[in-house]
Order: sequence, then C-alpha cells, then structure tokens
Amino acid sequence: MRIDIITVLPELLESPLNHSIMKRAQEKGLLEVHLHPLRNFAINKHGQVDDMQYGGGAGMVIMCEPLSKAIEALQSERTYDQIIYLTPDGKNFKQQMANTLSLSTNLLMICGHYKGIDQRIRDLYVTLEISIGDYVLSGGELAAAVLVDSIGRLIPGVLNDETSALTDSHQDGLLAPPVYTRPAEFKNMKVPEVLLNGNFALIEEWRHEQALQRTEERRPDLL
Repeated sequence: MRIDIITVLPELLESPLNHSIMKRAQEKGLLEVHLHPLRNFAINKHGQVDDMQYGGGAGMVIMCEPLSKAIEALQSERTYDQIIYLTPDGKNFKQQMANTLSLSTNLLMICGHYKGIDQRIRDLYVTLEISIGDYVLSGGELAAAVLVDSIGRLIPGVLNDETSALTDSHQDGLLAPPVYTRPAEFKNMKVPEVLLNGNFALIEEWRHEQALQRTEERRPDLL
C-alpha cells in the first residue's frame, strides 16, 4: 500500500510514522508513506498557501491553487482509491472503516490547517471526509497519523501475529476483554483461574462473556 499525505507541516508526521510498527511496515516494503509539503506548490515565491476568508471572520483558509496543483501532480502518477480530507465535520472514523481502507492500493490524505481548506477543493477532488473525534486539532497531521497507524497495522504481514488485530476492540462490535500476563499473582490479585487451565474452549467463552460485560458497562451504545 502507498499513502501520500499533503501537509503544511510535514515535520509533525515524521516521528509517529518512523517508529515501532509503522517503521517495520515500511522496512518490510508493505507500506509506503510519502509526505508532500504544500508549500512546494505555493502560488508565489513567498510560499503562500493560505489567505483570508471571503465574508470576513477569524482564521485563514488554505487556498485552491496550491492544493489543486499538489493533488493533480500526484494524480498524474497514479490512481487513488480514495482522496481523504481530515476534518472535524467528516464521518466518524471507526474500525470497520479502517478495515475497508486497509484493502486499498493507493490513498491520498489532505491535512487541513488554520480554518480549513477552500470548499471547492472538497467538492472537486475529495472522495471521503473523515473525523477522528468530536473535537478540533490545530491541523490534520495528527489525525492523518492516526489513520495511517490504524490502517497500516491491518496490512497482512505487518504484525508478527496477524490474529492479534482480529481480536482488538471494535473488530466484532465489542470492546476487548481484560488481559493478563505473568506473574499469576500480583499484590494479592490473582489471574482468573479459567485462563490457567488450558481449556481453550472455556477460555474463549470466558473472553466473550467478559467482552460483552465490558461493552455493556462502558459502551452500551455499541450493543
């Protein structure tokens, strides 16, 4: 999979995309992530990519011309399964969406900044608008990093144990059950006996019951 990201501040993405699982995914050749500084497509020698909004009001807006030039330059090299704009008024990002996007070959992400991007870019080019939550960030870079991580870890071969991703919270509509590791007793608190008896059928039954209970207690809206 290849992911291209258009951003005003590529530095914000360098660290989260170059460590841990995302680093290994790229080293294995399973994932390519390319950052494209929007100022490389600026309309003048001063690197201008934003301007005041029509109608007045606080906050600058990313201009049409640089974004259009960047998108079309990338489109001339490949076809994208989705052109994604990270925005607080997009669709709420959920695990099922990550699953679907992980099957893509090429994705293009646009990071908003300031007050956002000119609506005409959204109308002309964007095919999917995504929000990672009901709050506002300074820009779309951190949201893009969240998407890359959640999508990239689902690519076959990225995780050492591929079944791990299939048992995460939200994969089956439930929260994940509690998990334990050694020691078997810690501060007089013991690991549930069912996890120690080697009966995998009973263990799976217990985990499912715990997942249902945890979901009912913490996220009843999922049931």
